[in-house]
Amino acid sequence: MQYFRRIAVALSLVLAGIAMVIPGPAPAVEPDEVLDNPALEARAREISSQLRCVVCRSESIDESNADIARDMRLLVRERLLEGDSNQEVLDHFVERYGEYVLLQPTTEGANILLWIAGPTMLVIAFGGAVLYLRRRQRAAEPGAGGLSSEEEARLKRILER
Repeated sequence: MQYFRRIAVALSLVLAGIAMVIPGPAPAVEPDEVLDNPALEARAREISSQLRCVVCRSESIDESNADIARDMRLLVRERLLEGDSNQEVLDHFVERYGEYVLLQPTTEGANILLWIAGPTMLVIAFGGAVLYLRRRQRAAEPGAGGLSSEEEARLKRILER
């Protein structure tokens, strides 16, 4: 019992040491970027969370540490200070980088196909799976695709030998 307790304590110390060595995520928004007005800063963070970092691709500019993301965050704050609305700031980035810069693309025009394609493929796959399982079940049922009366008689004769 004492042996297991020592192992548990040693393992706990090792895990605690590893946890202290591994750095946590650093905030992407630097202190010098933060606006003095809390309402404007909240709007800037909201807009930044909707814009994709064009370098990182899977991160918003609010999360990214890339230089271009920093420049984009500063531009968001600059536009807000000039009096632009949230939509005007987003429109500016779409005009500059294309709709790709939005983390959640619009649901109009050609993009509607992208929004519909996923669920449609899921429904088709589900329907295909149901059909496959039904056919497989019918094939496994006794008598389905079984022997004709002639074949049964012949099989009976062979087995009786």
